[in-house]
Amino acid sequence: MAKYIYQYDNWPHFTWNEQQIQVTLGKVRHLQGKLLGQMSALGFSLKEETMLTTLTLNVLKSSEIEGEILNYEQVRSSIARKLGIEYAGMVLSERNVEGVVEMMLDATQNYDQPLEEDRLFGWHSALFPTGRSGMHKIDVGCYRNGEMQVVSGAMGKEKVHFQAPPPNQVKPEMDSFLEWLNSEVPIDLVLKSAIAHFWFVIIHPFDDGNGRIARAISDLLLARSDDTSQRFYTLSSQIMPERKVYYEILQKTQFSSGDITEWLDWYLNCLYRSLLSTEDTLQKVLHKADFRDKHNETALNARQRLMLNKLLDCFDGKLNSSKWAKIAKCSTDTALRDIQDLINKGILRKEDAGGRSTNYELAI
Repeated sequence: MAKYIYQYDNWPHFTWNEQQIQVTLGKVRHLQGKLLGQMSALGFSLKEETMLTTLTLNVLKSSEIEGEILNYEQVRSSIARKLGIEYAGMVLSERNVEGVVEMMLDATQNYDQPLEEDRLFGWHSALFPTGRSGMHKIDVGCYRNGEMQVVSGAMGKEKVHFQAPPPNQVKPEMDSFLEWLNSEVPIDLVLKSAIAHFWFVIIHPFDDGNGRIARAISDLLLARSDDTSQRFYTLSSQIMPERKVYYEILQKTQFSSGDITEWLDWYLNCLYRSLLSTEDTLQKVLHKADFRDKHNETALNARQRLMLNKLLDCFDGKLNSSKWAKIAKCSTDTALRDIQDLINKGILRKEDAGGRSTNYELAI
């Protein structure tokens, strides 16, 4: 019978192949620095907008990994209210949404504060405001008192994927974990976020919510690695499409005798892919900002503003006069006049590719 990682005598002494992960860690650190540099060049309102979008996605995707679908507008409104950001169309948020948002904002906005037992219990209570997980009553705001197994399959045919340490070991295990987390250890903070994620998942200290809290701990340490509460990338958004592999790597590494190279390698590469997709998003934000600055004084009607915003936000397919008329709710003649006006102002141009219908694109 294979042993779990915490059943070995050297637990929790983790080892890894430094050479194997060093290159990816270097690439992650380079891209983090580059993105923070680009973000610092943004104006206040664009920075605010980008951060609001990032934090919203982070909450939505971390919950979605666990199969819980939250309402986008409720999450966005809750974050905006708590950060003091005003925007049109804000909605009221349900208690469970408020709770997830509170946890994630506490992790990222107060990243420089120690993570102590009481703070963790506060996060757990915020996640389960009714004291229930679905239909089931659970222990909230305290460590679990029962055995913990991760199982799948129909009743009577369950498959045990993981058996967490027994309940009497949870408190001492968490004391060791939190002491390490809050102490200055000679490990890069990005690497520390990966180790913390894995270590916490192995202890599985709560009745429910362990995955979301593990990702919040990662977010806290990644904010420390950036030394800023301003978040412009989200690890959970990248884990979501890769969650099958995420669970497979966790499951495989839990049987290791202490070597967690494979987990660290996957985590760093996942974070790198997250930063790359953020870079693409940021280029669009910068492009949009540049365009607005350039045409700040240009006279544009409401239809032209609508269509230009759509083009700047990645328009689907080709733009022609009939599409313009349909989206802007006007006649084709009016659409053509709008388009010609923008061509004269140097904002639009005809696409080179010929064909039966004339297509247009941004001239910048």
